[in-house]
Amino acid sequence: MQTSQAEQLLEGLDPEQREVATSLSGPLCVLAGAGTGKTRAITHRIAYAARTGTVDPARVLAVTFTTRAAGEMRGRLGQLGVPNVQARTFHSAALRQARFFWPKVYGGQLPDLVQSKLGLLAEAASRCRLPRHVELKDFASEVEWAKVSNVRPDDYAALADKAGRALAAHDLDTVARVFGAYEQVKRDRGRIDMEDVLLCAAALLAEDDRVAAQVRRQYAWFVVDEFQDVNAIQRALLDLWLGERDQLCVVGDPAQTIYSFAGASADHLMGFSRRHPGAKVVRLVRNYRSSPQIVEAANRVLGTSRDRVVLQAQRGPGPEVTYAEYSDEVDEAESVAAEIAKARDNGVSLRDVAVLFRINAQSEAFEEALAARSVPCVLRGADRFFERPEVRQAVTLLRGAARSGEVPSEASDTEPDEAGVAPESGLVADVTAVLSGQGWSPEPPTGGGAGRARWESLDALRALAADLAHAQPGMGLNAFVDEVDRRAAAQHAPVADGVTLASMHSAKGLEWSMVFVAGVHEGTVPIVYADTPAAVEEERRLLYVATTRARDRLQVSWSLARNPGSRPSRKPSRFLDAARPRTPADAARAGGRAAGRRRVRGAKVARCRVCDRALQDAVERKTGRCAQCPADYDEQLFDQLRAWRTEQAQREQVPAYCVFTDATLTAIAERRPDDPEALVKIPGIGRVKLDKYAEAVLRICADA
Repeated sequence: MQTSQAEQLLEGLDPEQREVATSLSGPLCVLAGAGTGKTRAITHRIAYAARTGTVDPARVLAVTFTTRAAGEMRGRLGQLGVPNVQARTFHSAALRQARFFWPKVYGGQLPDLVQSKLGLLAEAASRCRLPRHVELKDFASEVEWAKVSNVRPDDYAALADKAGRALAAHDLDTVARVFGAYEQVKRDRGRIDMEDVLLCAAALLAEDDRVAAQVRRQYAWFVVDEFQDVNAIQRALLDLWLGERDQLCVVGDPAQTIYSFAGASADHLMGFSRRHPGAKVVRLVRNYRSSPQIVEAANRVLGTSRDRVVLQAQRGPGPEVTYAEYSDEVDEAESVAAEIAKARDNGVSLRDVAVLFRINAQSEAFEEALAARSVPCVLRGADRFFERPEVRQAVTLLRGAARSGEVPSEASDTEPDEAGVAPESGLVADVTAVLSGQGWSPEPPTGGGAGRARWESLDALRALAADLAHAQPGMGLNAFVDEVDRRAAAQHAPVADGVTLASMHSAKGLEWSMVFVAGVHEGTVPIVYADTPAAVEEERRLLYVATTRARDRLQVSWSLARNPGSRPSRKPSRFLDAARPRTPADAARAGGRAAGRRRVRGAKVARCRVCDRALQDAVERKTGRCAQCPADYDEQLFDQLRAWRTEQAQREQVPAYCVFTDATLTAIAERRPDDPEALVKIPGIGRVKLDKYAEAVLRICADA
């Protein structure tokens, strides 16, 4: 009877899923492409093992990364008749063990777990005498990366530098000091954080043989989902759970590795066979989620990469994937919102529609366009635009400036921009002045993190002012604040059934019938600060994840300019080259590049001094070369310039990028100016900064 029931479990599985379900002994690695039924395969494997008597369900530990995924796994196992399996996240399993064993080994209760690091980090930053306005979320991200990577405060600066990590506003030594102070604050308060939970559980198992023996008696059979997202400490904990045994099944997709910034490494997945000789490897390639058109587009986006899983569509044909080019971001948002409203009127449930974008600041245009059509929306993974702390603070300051009639003119950028455009006036100048006092600068901070997200939000608010000033000439600060309040109120209405607005990262693991992937242009996808080949490939994988969220209909779009009326200087993401059809705009762009190559020396088109390609963005124009070409700057000079910038920023009590961005420092190190006129020719250095910093910078260049 048991055998008959076990065989029934295999019915309906495809050949590869069946191979997973029946491979019950020894190490097993499942490379599962998007939409290929990996959860179905591994839950049937657990149920089949239980039904055949291979393992007691109570001795199985199935581990994944989110409580939602763990809950889904428990639900499916319950439906398959094996409700006693422990399906948990890494943190949940570790916390349960740490709380149970800590009193037995060390006496007393496990220290209290903090729900957020920010309060303790604020105290740590204060102990280090940092300004009160520092971006604590960036410090939190660095602390988390360090701890899951087994990096101590004393070693942080050296190892973080080797890993290519950096904050826009603080040098690595400052982060190390805050990290060390944070650990001391925790000890003083008798608290632990989520990373400590993993470290405590690992320490208990490593230091006490009785604990290790008891855990290994409890769990004999392990399954780990999303193995491409495992970090160093999670891998160490898993090894301690296993001991000398090899009853381990891991499941993952190297093409969905998008959390390297948080310490995840696909090397654990791709190197599984090296660590477990004789391991069986099964590839799940049959995609049941998406139409063949969407599957083909996703495969083309991913291109040729190491150990990729080439998806094979199993569904019938659907609509062609749409690639849409718009004049500006407002036009893009309005058009997408109109399409969604039309779909709603035709009976499509809004719960089954999503708009995905690279950064959270892109949500505002879609929130507004949907609200104007009475289409409710739900943000996933972020606050609504007008609810974000930096936006609320900015609006409060703008309201105060409007009521008092006083605008901090000293905060305005009075220098012409790189194109020689004169400073703004009127509404845009007033909004710029207020936002500058809050930390906005004409150029974004280098690198990602919370500091970059904050800048993007403030820049989106400034762009809104520019749009309104263009549409309503003569609009003043009072009218602008009234319009912001109106938009905020319209978007705060409670929603039940709404369109999902989400970043590409937060969309992982989800799916919708209709998906709009928006803002897919160079500089955003890949993001401008993806400055290494590995970072660019991770951006490619991120777009792949976004496209594979769609079941039936997919539109990928980009805009040629940010604001209406602006010069159409953008181009679609390079990742779409193999996927989308050519358009008349492509021919025009190609013609423009050809014409640019025929121009005489002295023409305004900036070209790479290495390969002669037209330079695409401000960072490339500053350095005088395209991002793909090798740098030829003096690294020692660059390091001296960065050290000077850090000291200068601390004296002025401003973020480092407010002195000079990394791109400007790179350009200085490459060009080595020897007089003020040579220095001022570097894009991003106007007369104001020349007067402030020329003497020091030229002295450093001369000494080098």
